[in-house]
Amino acid sequence: MFETKKLNRVFCHAILSVVMMLIPTVSTLAGGGLALEGDTCIIRIDFYSAHFTAYQPNTSGNKQFCRDLPDTGETIFVLDYLHQSLKEVPVDFRIIRDVTGQGRFVKLKHVEAIGDIEKHTVFYKSPTVRPDASLKIEYDFSEEGAYIGIVTAGHPSEDTIYTAIFPFEVGGSNLLYLAPLFLLLTGAAFFVVRRFARSRRTMLEKEAEL
Repeated sequence: MFETKKLNRVFCHAILSVVMMLIPTVSTLAGGGLALEGDTCIIRIDFYSAHFTAYQPNTSGNKQFCRDLPDTGETIFVLDYLHQSLKEVPVDFRIIRDVTGQGRFVKLKHVEAIGDIEKHTVFYKSPTVRPDASLKIEYDFSEEGAYIGIVTAGHPSEDTIYTAIFPFEVGGSNLLYLAPLFLLLTGAAFFVVRRFARSRRTMLEKEAEL
């Protein structure tokens, strides 16, 4: 009975750890990215920040999206600058297919490791200064799949470029991101069952010696 309770605790701790690690979240990434603050989606490009909103007017009307998009088709991305300096520096916007294999966990280093990023680029808006404090991007997605948005902004007075990246899914059911969770949960369950079987066998051997 004691061994069973102990193994149950081990199983619960293992499952909880895996779930907490893999539940998809909207979080700030290394090098910058998206963060959900209350009901507002914020993109951070190092010390810069902007409200980030995506729309799919043909299929979802005025509904706002922070990351994943339910459909292909016309999509509008809007960055409303919160940092005064963003109005004075060139900002560009790129969308690439996610060929990193990292899914939700992609970081800037993974994008930099791609090499020929142009090969995987589906949309690019060259650096533009927007004194009206708003950058609007329109793109018509023709295919479902995993993508990565890349936004860069220069420093107002130094020769420095800051980058923010954010992975997102277009269309589909997002099962792509649940696959790692399923695999790790299966592995955790196998580990616990094996531990239980080993402990049970040891207990029976000790009882047989008595």
